[in-house]
Amino acid sequence: MASPTARSVSSRDVPAQPNTAFRQLRGRLSPGEFAAAVRRAAREIGEQVACDARYVGRVEAGEIRCPNYAYERVFRHMFPGLTLGDLGFAPRETVRGRKARTAAGNGPPAAGTSGPGHRDSCIQTGKESDVLRRAFITGGPAAALGLTALPPFSPQAAAAPRVPGARGRAGESEAAAVEEAVRRIRLLDDRHGGEGLYRRAAKPLRAAYELLDAGVHRRSVSDRLHAGAGELAISVGWLAHDSGRFGDARSHYAEALATARVAGDAALEAHAFCNTAFLARDANRPREAVRAAQAAQQAAKKSGSPRLLSLLALREAGGWAGLGERSNCERALLRAQRLFAGGPCDRDPEWMSFYGEAELAGLEAQCWSALGEQGRAAANARRAVALQDPHFTRNIALFTAELAGDLAHSRAPEEAAAAGTRVLVLLEDVRSARIRTMLDATARALRPYRRGAGNGDDEVGAFLDRYTAARPPGRKGARQAAGGRVGQRAGAHTA
Repeated sequence: MASPTARSVSSRDVPAQPNTAFRQLRGRLSPGEFAAAVRRAAREIGEQVACDARYVGRVEAGEIRCPNYAYERVFRHMFPGLTLGDLGFAPRETVRGRKARTAAGNGPPAAGTSGPGHRDSCIQTGKESDVLRRAFITGGPAAALGLTALPPFSPQAAAAPRVPGARGRAGESEAAAVEEAVRRIRLLDDRHGGEGLYRRAAKPLRAAYELLDAGVHRRSVSDRLHAGAGELAISVGWLAHDSGRFGDARSHYAEALATARVAGDAALEAHAFCNTAFLARDANRPREAVRAAQAAQQAAKKSGSPRLLSLLALREAGGWAGLGERSNCERALLRAQRLFAGGPCDRDPEWMSFYGEAELAGLEAQCWSALGEQGRAAANARRAVALQDPHFTRNIALFTAELAGDLAHSRAPEEAAAAGTRVLVLLEDVRSARIRTMLDATARALRPYRRGAGNGDDEVGAFLDRYTAARPPGRKGARQAAGGRVGQRAGAHTA
């Protein structure tokens, strides 16, 4: 049995150990100069971090034991070949939850025994809820999702520490498991698209809301669980959205919005309205898109994040473009550009790591396309592809598909076919009903430009042949399920 002292230990109580490896990498640069170098490196790969001297100091003091995924990508870019351990950071799976707590105690408990924080970290609910909780904790969030077979996660890397099965109320380990599930869904979606992930994400989402129903002793844990469950609902809704399941997506976004209202969480409310606006635009409900985007801006007005307000202005612009209201669209676009120029900051939400210059250009391209300005749309789409971080494979495919469609409607069939062929290559690793629907529209627009069988210089024909060979069965039904408008107005990842 664990001692009373061990039971009182939490992840916040783990003593900070100075990160001497990271300090050595800084060399003779001051913390401010090193922070500037980090920001420059982030811009090189299209990442968004708000690094300053204070952040560098917290890392070197050991207060930040492991960086978030955005910072991790930047540090790996700055120091190629070095692992997080080489940089002086702790493994991600040990920072939160039970491993972090046991590190400060007497080590991990033996199987079948109580461990530190045992009574505070388990839930008390019915048999099904207990099974769901164990699915989260025993195998880790990725295992609960059934995602361990997909790169970049292996079962070993995805596994989370085991929590004993006795019952209690939800604690920090459960909250951390929900948060980690959200991060892993987003990372896999960035690389592979949502179409292959959606159904597997239902189980952890259901488990997250079971945890809320179980009750929580501490307000801080309750706040984390509400925020985590709401973000998970948005992420799962996004997977449905990207899969062309608009009705399911609408339901999940509404669930997230209800969670935000119950918890009084303005940041979560802004995110839910942001995705609702995006969905409404894709589902050919542009006026609803405008209203939802404006509601999101109202919820986010005290966020202190110009980049968030910039993205929400773009959501509004997309709705105005769908309504054909050019002047309102242009005003929203100018507002988005002005706010974006304010730069990243510490108040930017974690889920906005995808929003950089590439996304700004891509969403503007979609507005011009909806307004019938295919030339301007193609120019912005080409810029979006060029600026996109290679990590966001799905968004590269998305904006390349946008470019192909804009070129096809600009009477540049050979360029459109070349772009369409690049999309087909990317779709070998990306599964997204929205992108395939966009490519369907491009193929229809290019068919009149086919030169005929046997013409070796027919780039359009070569693309159409390859498109037909790669086209999965049942695409017509998928287009109908998606409302038939996604091919014209598909946007980028917001989950």
